[in-house]
Amino acid sequence: MSISYEGKVAIVTGAGGGLGRSHALALAARGAKVVVNDLGGDVHGEGGSSSAAEAVVKEIEDAGGEAIAHGANVCDEGQVADMVKKTMDKWGRIDILINNAGVLRDKTFTKMDLADFKFVMDVHVMGTVTCTKAVWDIMREQAYGRIVMTTSSSGLYGNFGQSNYGAAKMAVVGFMNTLCLEGAKYNINVNCLAPMAATRMTEGLLPQAALDLSTPESVTAGLLTLCDDDAPNRTILAAGAGGYAKAVVYETEGIYLTPDEQTPENVRAGFDDLSNAEGQQELVQGGQQSMKFIGKAAAALGVKVG
Repeated sequence: MSISYEGKVAIVTGAGGGLGRSHALALAARGAKVVVNDLGGDVHGEGGSSSAAEAVVKEIEDAGGEAIAHGANVCDEGQVADMVKKTMDKWGRIDILINNAGVLRDKTFTKMDLADFKFVMDVHVMGTVTCTKAVWDIMREQAYGRIVMTTSSSGLYGNFGQSNYGAAKMAVVGFMNTLCLEGAKYNINVNCLAPMAATRMTEGLLPQAALDLSTPESVTAGLLTLCDDDAPNRTILAAGAGGYAKAVVYETEGIYLTPDEQTPENVRAGFDDLSNAEGQQELVQGGQQSMKFIGKAAAALGVKVG
């Protein structure tokens, strides 16, 4: 099996450096025509320059590939629309969207201004939403699309001093969970990448020896499996330093309490039982939880539903 992107057009946001640059170069090396999007700001979202994106385009072109640069702010609907229009004007389709652009404004919650919380949410959540919305109908009409959200262990598991970043990164998982249902019949697959790599955003957070192992290229190897023709749908792939794993949200089988038993004291008393992992399962849409609980109640009370 060889993964190829011949004939595909990809937009990679935040592709002027770090993971985005690595993703863009690898997609181009395997045949994709690539839009290298980067506002050119620093890790905190300050400033802006097109030079980084243009440098990546030159790397791709020097290697024999095709690429264009675009400096759209992913939070600006008009700028994103312009990026999508220029892509369609040049290549006539958009097959892949890699939502990679991001910022950090780390502080403990008690010291964090709400403005910093909102800014990080805007970039990671609304930036992802804005770019995805701009390509969604194009992908529906061409009956093909591959979209990757960038989540994080900070969102999946928590990380001290990153309440804003963690909230944003878990939000895009929820976004994926619904879009993969809505896009399935149009051959639009939506997945999440949870990366760990040595980039501007991780400088100072890890020892240098650890950073040396944590190459962007090791993460990109995982990314490439999430956006080709045979990509999965609704997968959270964790990748870093050559390690790859699937992150899954499971729900335990749980317990049932009759109406006269439904008190907080009885719920608390049943915590060990409702926490029992035996029989736990991955639910792939919210209605499954509803039917599980209704089924337990109906069976216990002898009530016929449906």
